[in-house]
Amino acid sequence: MVNANTHKQILENLTGAVLVLDDELCIQYMNPAAEMLLEASVRRLKDRPIEDWLSSSEEELAVLRQSLASGHPYSKREARLVTQSGRILTVDYSVNPVPEAGILLEIQARDRLIRIEREEELLARHASARVLVRGLAHEIKNPLGGIRGAAQLLDRELDRDELHEYTHIIIEEADRLRHLVDRLLGPHKLPVIELLNIHAVLEHVCRLVNAETDGRIEIVRDYDPSIPEFEGARDQLVQAVLNIIRNAMQAMEESATPEPRITLRTRALRQVTLGAERHRLVLALEIVDNGPGIPEELSDTLFYPMVSSRAQGSGLGLSIAQSIVNQHRGLIEFTSVPGETRFNLFIPLESGHD
Repeated sequence: MVNANTHKQILENLTGAVLVLDDELCIQYMNPAAEMLLEASVRRLKDRPIEDWLSSSEEELAVLRQSLASGHPYSKREARLVTQSGRILTVDYSVNPVPEAGILLEIQARDRLIRIEREEELLARHASARVLVRGLAHEIKNPLGGIRGAAQLLDRELDRDELHEYTHIIIEEADRLRHLVDRLLGPHKLPVIELLNIHAVLEHVCRLVNAETDGRIEIVRDYDPSIPEFEGARDQLVQAVLNIIRNAMQAMEESATPEPRITLRTRALRQVTLGAERHRLVLALEIVDNGPGIPEELSDTLFYPMVSSRAQGSGLGLSIAQSIVNQHRGLIEFTSVPGETRFNLFIPLESGHD
């Protein structure tokens, strides 16, 4: 026989957030999933008005009150919810008026699903672009060798010195294109996998940046010393981080950013989903600069090869960085507004790599 205690145990073991609101739309009950979602206990939020945590929209609150008065349930998709730490979440919620009890509110967080969909799309687009670029690069490289060889043979047959200049131009340009194609194809050697300390990698990058800029750019370190060592390719990760930082450096120099600054922040995150795979422990590396920001029109194609917001940029740096992090089973995301561009690198800390 199901009793009141059984009902309570069922509510407390649900993965979805369940709340009971009174006639004034104040919280009277929350199950543990709701406490985790709102980042606060029922004791802290009890009798707090709904404007403090769900919505301050008069229109939305009017619909809630109308549902309470009429007894008609309704649902809302992709609403905004504010946690007690100030985070804004996207949620779906259902409202069910309960006679003499108030409103039963069921909330499902959408952020994780939205993020999984976005990451899967990002990984799929990057993989497609990589296959396309590799095929195109091979098609370019084959005739390029023939052009260079023919130019060398022609150079030997010429008897006028002034004509050698033209064959030398052909050979130099063929070499330049071959170098570009090699960069598109990626490294020819298998990476050396070893146990890494991410902070040792970052400190090496900092020394390189300081040498290149002569200390003109301030580097702020915010490291989490608890992050364990993990298996990875040191040189490749140095290259990935350096590519992102160099982009920021060059953007800040070209825009004459006052007091240019780059912040390196590391954190260990638990139970994180990257693409469709869930990981117990993930390294989160933030690279934040106070430069001019990334043009909005480049946001969807920024990691594609040959895409750059700078006139002198090759557009390969971020594509290579994304490929390297993908090989470590991770991914790179970014957000950007004028005055703050933030790249987030997520790398699983469990053993295994591609």
